[in-house]
Amino acid sequence: MPKERMQVYFIDNDEYFKRKALYTDEDNKLFDDNDERAIFFAKGVIETVKKLNWAPDIIHVHGWMASLLPLYIKEYYKDDALFSESKIVTSVYNKGFEGSLNKKFIEKIKFDNIDESTIETMSNPNYVNILINAIQNSDAVIKGSEELPSELDEILKATEKPVLDYFPVSEFDTAYTEFYLNKVL
Repeated sequence: MPKERMQVYFIDNDEYFKRKALYTDEDNKLFDDNDERAIFFAKGVIETVKKLNWAPDIIHVHGWMASLLPLYIKEYYKDDALFSESKIVTSVYNKGFEGSLNKKFIEKIKFDNIDESTIETMSNPNYVNILINAIQNSDAVIKGSEELPSELDEILKATEKPVLDYFPVSEFDTAYTEFYLNKVL
């Protein structure tokens, strides 16, 4: 991609993102509003795509902060024609966060009229449960780490969705392209 020209858009909000640290405070405790930041980010990305009138073929989600995108696209924006043909791919990794997000996380998502049955896996909003929900709402999954938490490995073994095993960085360009073309689209 270095030779490709592309536009890059940043989703920003000073209240949520203008901090010295990314996810934790100086005592290594999760910021209490990480849940709201993830919701804001997911909706901000989707609203930006809508505003630009892009109809993405593939939406590839990386990292837990973006892992609400599959849920919001499949539930909150399910009647939006712009995303009707879009396929969602989520990459899962072994590095996330320790502990749980704000216990009111589910209530905040339900505020957007998302059915509770689609978010019950996140009743304990820890890293693994948030990714399990992302997997459930994705069309395909990529293992972004050689080793994953055992709960995620079990979910991936049991799913009927296409799963691309881990590939080192030197090989993933070809592997991802083949996966997109042969399994996702």
